[in-house]
Amino acid sequence: MSTNTAQLDPEGTATSTATVARHADDRHPDDRASRAHGRRWWVLGIAALAQLIVVLDATIVNIALPTAQGALGFSNDSRQWLITGYALAFGALLLIGGRLSDLFGRRLMFTIGLIGFAAASALGGAAASFEVLLTARGLQGVFGALIAPAALSLLTVTFTDSRERARAFAVFGAVAGSGGALGLILGGALTEYASWRWCMFVNVPLAALAVIGAAVFLPRQVKAAVKPGFDVPGSIVIVLGLVSLVYGLAQAETKGWSSAVTLGFTLAGIALIGVFGVIETKVAHPLLPIRILRDRTRGGAYAAVAVVGAGMFAVFLFLTYYMSATLQFTPLQTGFAFLPMIGGIMVSVQLTPAFVSRIGAKVPVTVGMLVAAAGMLYLTRLDLDSTYVAHILPGLIVMGLGIGAVMGTAFGAATLGVDPVDAGVASAVVNTVQQIGGSVGTAVLSAVSAAAATAYLTENGTSPAAAAQAAMDSYTTAFWWAAGIFTLGAVVCGALLRHGAVAVDPDAPKVVAH
Repeated sequence: MSTNTAQLDPEGTATSTATVARHADDRHPDDRASRAHGRRWWVLGIAALAQLIVVLDATIVNIALPTAQGALGFSNDSRQWLITGYALAFGALLLIGGRLSDLFGRRLMFTIGLIGFAAASALGGAAASFEVLLTARGLQGVFGALIAPAALSLLTVTFTDSRERARAFAVFGAVAGSGGALGLILGGALTEYASWRWCMFVNVPLAALAVIGAAVFLPRQVKAAVKPGFDVPGSIVIVLGLVSLVYGLAQAETKGWSSAVTLGFTLAGIALIGVFGVIETKVAHPLLPIRILRDRTRGGAYAAVAVVGAGMFAVFLFLTYYMSATLQFTPLQTGFAFLPMIGGIMVSVQLTPAFVSRIGAKVPVTVGMLVAAAGMLYLTRLDLDSTYVAHILPGLIVMGLGIGAVMGTAFGAATLGVDPVDAGVASAVVNTVQQIGGSVGTAVLSAVSAAAATAYLTENGTSPAAAAQAAMDSYTTAFWWAAGIFTLGAVVCGALLRHGAVAVDPDAPKVVAH
């Protein structure tokens, strides 16, 4: 293509010769794009490592909390804030982190996020008081909100070939789906053989490795000729809305659904998110352009990610309770018990891309949801005298196969066809709905399980035997509900997602240097 005609710039949009000339550092754009494309699998590795760091911290600290509580001497009520604080900061700031990535460069925000996350982790590992540890967890959430959308958007703009894209997002989805289980394993090992502090310190070398990889392999930013404005009112409203929603849902387990705190914050959060939607239709440069949400395929993919986030909570939380309290597993044994699920995810993500590139996302997501529901139904058979090999292992393998098919497909479909200038915020939506799905799952499943335990104790007394069976009923009730969530997800996603492979522009740029 000659320089005297309109051409595709590195963001994949038509530009004139004058616009191209404004990029003073682009003397050999074709050569630069070729070099960047040759590094695309390195980009995948770096993005997956960064995603692993963020996902690990959603669960790695959980196992260490009792030990940390004994060392620092904080209360049970305070302990929950170490989980909620991370979730609040992370979930509330994801959209802002995604838009900052679009405005100032994915490579820059990715690197800042990693360095900040490592510093926060070092602070938490060295904490001598609860207040310092809580501050560190909040800062981890803040910088994680920069890392997660930047990592996913890097893949969105790097992989444009349909087959390679399906493979790359399958790997990324596998990390997102299995990271929680890996966090349990790593957290158990570090707590048992080193110190609870290493559940924080371990992020430092991992983040350092990702920063080095980013400096070497990620493409440099191309300065945009015109930088759009930032949506300040929308940003303020959505942060307040998401904080209120996540906080309200987090209170449901301890205070109940009918409490003023739970209802007040939850309803206020929903209302503020509605106000945010109105603002986005009015402002010149919206934080979340409505065009991103209008596509049916993306809508179905967002729903799939939210459902998996809600359903997986039942596996990680209630199955951990069961194995720890009933089977008397150690923290490390509990972590390793989830390895078969990770194996199922890995097998599934290897098989799914071949189908996605030929028939699209509808069938893999729908079938994956139903398979995950079947695995969850298998776990409803658990009882006080069940064994791991006969009654847990098969369910975990089936769950892994289903979750792998959904996550590996949905992460790619959720960002497919997005304008590169919106890649960061579109990626942030994926992480946001996963976070909100997990929060809703936490609240709903905790509430129904608690109600089941209370009902059993009311009918059968409070003897030790009755208490044990009440706990068992609470776990299996949560598994039944989770199976229903996956089944409902299959129906919704099956209705939203289109059948058939999505056409990809063969002339699209192979990589975006941003």
